[in-house]
Amino acid sequence: MRARVAACTACHGEQGRAGPDGYYPRLAGKPRDYLYHQLQNFRDGRRQYAPMAHLLRNLPDEYLRDIAAYFADQHVDYPAPSRSDASPAMLERGRVLTTAGDPSRAVPACAACHGAALGGLAPAIPGLLGLPRDYLLAQIGSWRSGTRRAAEPDCMAHVARQLDPADVAAVAAWLSSQPVPSNYQPAPAGSISLPTTCGSQAGE
Repeated sequence: MRARVAACTACHGEQGRAGPDGYYPRLAGKPRDYLYHQLQNFRDGRRQYAPMAHLLRNLPDEYLRDIAAYFADQHVDYPAPSRSDASPAMLERGRVLTTAGDPSRAVPACAACHGAALGGLAPAIPGLLGLPRDYLLAQIGSWRSGTRRAAEPDCMAHVARQLDPADVAAVAAWLSSQPVPSNYQPAPAGSISLPTTCGSQAGE
């Protein structure tokens, strides 16, 4: 299997540790079903990135499940976060939005779905720590613009569109500046009641 995923690790790093350029995200240790769904989304056009679409074109679901299981089973240390150049006020805004949301705008906290420790929720909601700032900015921006989509009702798109650019910048700055704890892992399935219905989690 390691040989079969060589095309993945060329960009995502050995064992899926993350690419060195701040854009290719970590795959190692992500929830298996989340990885599987993203592979499907790239293959089927719900996520737009031509190199991924090319690599996955015509691959059957069984093969995608094997790839997802391989990376989900990789458990390697996270590097220390880069020192943030964001202002204290921006970081505090990001912390509040991440941990408490903004009830005045009906914006749920990131932690409401991704867990109090931000490690995700088994089997299909990813953790948010250990991701590069540029990647976070790009992905939240893609949800806002509609170039990244999930099954309806698309809860991430709904939340992202309630955030203004300053909110997005603050959340990305705060998340990318946080260290990853040694016991970082998804919360058990069923341990969180999601604040909204998410089509991507149907049947999980």
